[in-house]
Order: sequence, then structure tokens, then C-alpha cells
Amino acid sequence: MRLAIVEPIGIDKAKCHELAETILKNKIEVSYYNSPADYKEKIKRSQGAQAVMIANNPYKDNILSQCPELKMISVAFTGVDHVGMEYCRKNKIVVSNCSGYANEAVSELVIGMCISLYRNIAASNEAVRNGKTNENFLGSELAGKKFGVIGAGAIGLKTAALAKAFGCEVYCYRRHLSGKSDYMFVDMDTILKTCDIISLHTPLNEETRGLIDVNKIKLMKKNAILINTARGPVVDAHALAQALKEHRIAGAGIDVFDTEPPLAKDEPLLNVPNVILTPHIGFNTREAIEKRAVTAFTNVAKWLEGMPQNVM
Repeated sequence: MRLAIVEPIGIDKAKCHELAETILKNKIEVSYYNSPADYKEKIKRSQGAQAVMIANNPYKDNILSQCPELKMISVAFTGVDHVGMEYCRKNKIVVSNCSGYANEAVSELVIGMCISLYRNIAASNEAVRNGKTNENFLGSELAGKKFGVIGAGAIGLKTAALAKAFGCEVYCYRRHLSGKSDYMFVDMDTILKTCDIISLHTPLNEETRGLIDVNKIKLMKKNAILINTARGPVVDAHALAQALKEHRIAGAGIDVFDTEPPLAKDEPLLNVPNVILTPHIGFNTREAIEKRAVTAFTNVAKWLEGMPQNVM
């Protein structure tokens, strides 16, 4: 049997071999392709493999249909919207993800974006480098702000905990409530109307695509900031850009887009005021990447044992 790691997963070849030896115990041959690939190259790398490991780049039906021996996909990522899940279900291909590996990484980036926006860190850096003073950089504090989490799963609740530690009044929304919680759960419109900071943590599916559209943005307060570290298409980027240009909301921190960076020059958020853009780095810390790799290999090991875990 063969496992093909068809694209980079953030670890070097030595670490890959170490994990293969310690976790897979040489029960399956491993091929690691530590370079990007288009869909034709992914097909070439995947053919003949019973299991593949991928990161967050598309692995859809055009690839899956060319790999008849494939039985398992270990997704070294949280979301699986880039995988042809319907094809996998129909063809009984097990898909496991690495949910939880980036809880700390993403939630810390959210707080970092909030502080950067509130304290004008990027603009202040430019001011110092251009011989200017602090005259126009009156900031705000997180303490006492109403902080809304839309999508209160594992990452959302970790973000809520950090916000609470900074002295925020935390509001949460999720579609299905279960068990007790330390936070106030309200409907989504209440969060949009009430909160000074709104942080998105929903998965991407047909119900959440375009969730934050022009009408939802209209509900937000003029002093509100929106943080999106979830998935780009959850937000209507054109509507958000227009709201920022017209100063109908105060700012935004965006780590995810409709496509992966590099962005096209006509990306609507590239030239609007008071927005921080980062190139999908929420998950990208040394600690998270190593945790992810361990989980991805363990998912393969459990599948080999007939006890698949983290199945989507």
C-alpha cells in the first residue's frame, strides 16, 4: 500500500520520515512531494496510492475520478470544502481532517487584528518611518467592548475566552446549541446590531456562503469592526469594501478571501481604508503546523487499523 503526500504540509522531508516511522510504523509506503502541484500533477502523484494526504488546495472530482485505487484522504487542514466530498461519499473514500490543530493560532490572530485596528499599529509604524508624530493616532481599548462570535465552535469559543480575558463582554451565536456555556448566546442579528467587534468562525457551506451580505452589514454599528478568519466567501467582499469606503463601519481584519493569495489586482478589499489584510496565515504557526502533521499521520494510522478517526 502507498500513501502519497501530494503537496506541502509544512514539514520538511526529515520530519515526514520521522512521523512515518513513529506513527505509521512502516505499515505503508510513503511518498512525499514537497512542492506545489496543479491538478494534472496531483493526479500523477496520487495514481496508484490507496491513501493521500493533502493541505488546503483543491482536490475535486477531476482528480478523484482519475484515482480508482484511492480509499482514504487525510486532510491536513480543518475545512474540507476544497475536497470533492460528494464523490468521496458515493465511492466510499474515507476523508479525515485535523480539526482543532489551529484553535490557538487562529484565535490569537483575531485578537492581534483587533488590537492592531484599535491601536493603529500599521499606520503608526508608517508614521514613525516617515518622520511623523502620534498626533492622529488616538486609539481604543478592548476592555469593555462588546465582542461577538458568529460560529461558536472550537475556534470561536477559544476566541471568546481570549476576548473575555481582555475584559470584553462576549456574545456568541451558533445554529445548534448543546450543553452549558460560559457565554451569552443570542441570535446573529443581535450580535450584528449590538457588538463593537464581530469575529467570524463559521465553516463554508451552502448556508454560510455570502452569510455577511449587504443587508447584514447594514445592521452593524458605525464603530464596529469585522474580523474574518473563517472562509472568504462567508463575506460579500464587495459589500464590505463599499461599507468601509463609505465609513459605515469602522474597520476590518481579513485573513481569508474568495481565492487563495496572491490576490488579483481587482480584489475589492485591496484599496479601502482601515482594513488589515493577511495572506491566510491564521493557522500558520510552528506549533500548529507540527500538531497538524501529527494528527494527519495519526488519521492514516487509525484508518490502516480499521478504526478511522476525525471522519467528515
